[in-house]
Amino acid sequence: MMQWDDWLGREERRTDTVNSELVVRWCVTLDRPPAVDSLAPQGLHWCLGLPDAPTADLGQDGHPRRNASPDSFLPPIPLPRRMWASSSVEFLRPLEIGKPIERVSRIASITPKHGGSGQLVFLEVEHLTTCDGQACLREVQSIVYRDAPPAGTAAVPPRLGPEKFNPAPWDAVRTVTTSEPLLFRYSALTFNSHRIHYDLPYTTSEEGYRGLVVHGPLTATLLLDLARRELGEQSLATFAFRGVSPAICGEPLHLTLRRGESGIELGAFADDGRAIMSATARKEE
Repeated sequence: MMQWDDWLGREERRTDTVNSELVVRWCVTLDRPPAVDSLAPQGLHWCLGLPDAPTADLGQDGHPRRNASPDSFLPPIPLPRRMWASSSVEFLRPLEIGKPIERVSRIASITPKHGGSGQLVFLEVEHLTTCDGQACLREVQSIVYRDAPPAGTAAVPPRLGPEKFNPAPWDAVRTVTTSEPLLFRYSALTFNSHRIHYDLPYTTSEEGYRGLVVHGPLTATLLLDLARRELGEQSLATFAFRGVSPAICGEPLHLTLRRGESGIELGAFADDGRAIMSATARKEE
């Protein structure tokens, strides 16, 4: 029996409201035009039903401490590093501005593994979001917990190499240079106090990154915004992404999209062509 079996199937319910002020803050953070109708932009659900642990209950990394109490939704996996590895989203109906939402989350699987960097635990969480009583969004989110890097380990990701990102294979490319204010605003929108997004000494000395780390969901959000720019509002029926390598604040991030017979392919790349994120989507019929 796995030590975290009691957490399998555990549920959490959170409620919120899709308020217009949040939508405005989302749009200005992304430097995009304001919403023109009563529908919330795709991706805004990552700003709803947020964890609300008191500041005193945060761990060293800024995430809420995990414990073994019956009230703890996430299991007390002791590995210190936590990352949002991937998500698969179904957009069933648009979220409506001004309407209440409820999100029911369930622990679907907990899978310990051993990789080249040490012990890993993959946690899958299923989310169902309803708006005004109607199912609007399903998401399966994968979180990975990892060991701390051994002393003397080279900082990650590697420094930018001499190669250059090649835009030729893509139908659309948008390049953004992420900044500290952008990371701060996205952390505020998602109530995310993970220190790798704002505390440079902690990020480099404790977690072994060579700079502030761009949130994985922020990169995914920028890809959703690229799809909006190319395909229109509320254009996607599905969207799935997987983090490949960390993106570092202050460096160019190349966002890409191309259409294919089997759907839409998206990606994010560093300036030297290193893959940051891969994603796929299907357009709303």
